Amino acid sequence: MSEEWPGDPEWPVVESAVEYETPWYTGGYDLVEQPDGSRKRYYWAELPPAVVVVAVADGRVVFVEQYRPTIRETHLELPAGIVEEGESFTTAGARELREETGFDPAGVSLLADYAVATGVLRHRRGIVFAEGLEPVEPDLDGNEFLQVRSVPVDEALARAREAPSNDATITGLLLAREEGLI
Repeated sequence: MSEEWPGDPEWPVVESAVEYETPWYTGGYDLVEQPDGSRKRYYWAELPPAVVVVAVADGRVVFVEQYRPTIRETHLELPAGIVEEGESFTTAGARELREETGFDPAGVSLLADYAVATGVLRHRRGIVFAEGLEPVEPDLDGNEFLQVRSVPVDEALARAREAPSNDATITGLLLAREEGLI
């Protein structure tokens, strides 16, 4: 999974080690020389890029409601998933939207591409906006047990902020609102 990170490190990397690998992420550390000459291990987890989809149809935002075993909570979230090898954020977003919700978008545009939790993660996320939704047959993964929900555009951000909430959904809605899309 090891993604190449751009540029040369400003602090010399004395050692880089992978300590564990799972199907979902790789974890390890970089031993770096800090500006004062001391050395410190900086631990990281590396995840594949992911996409989050803000999809609007008939004045409603499309959400999925699903249980998250990691945090033991059911969340109302924007559709999201892993960007597969060779896919762009927009292509992955359209695919994930079709698979999870049964909506095929006529148009998908990239709102943002950014690094997530840079103190501990090597992970990029794209937020895309989808419109012109046509119903198709969903194609859920074997570990996806979710319900499609829709919320009026003018209520979407308030609903997303209700506990339990998550960063990707709130960020996606704020970006779409900033662009005047919702």
